[in-house]
Amino acid sequence: MNPDALRGHMDALLLSVLEREPLHGYAIIEALQERSGGALNVPTGTVYPALRRLERTGHLVSEWATVGGRRRRTYRLTDSGRKQLEGERSAWQAFTSAIGSVLGPGEVRPSGSA
Repeated sequence: MNPDALRGHMDALLLSVLEREPLHGYAIIEALQERSGGALNVPTGTVYPALRRLERTGHLVSEWATVGGRRRRTYRLTDSGRKQLEGERSAWQAFTSAIGSVLGPGEVRPSGSA
């Protein structure tokens, strides 16, 4: 998938993945790949700055945890993050509906007619 297509949607994707359970960064990347059927291969250089930004805005909190014998920063959705995710989902539905209306098959007109 074209990385430009993700622009503006990364926050919603990350919040959605963290809705189920707290995860560390690499597990978030794996969840994005798995849930997208492999279509989303997001680089760490995109994910970690977005996670830090979401933490600064109060949508996520993080804490150090031992996962698989290794110390990792684990991210968890806050109440503010859940509200943000609800808004992102509503905006996404409106966006996909509008784009679908334009890109969907239209009325076929005979050649030469206006």
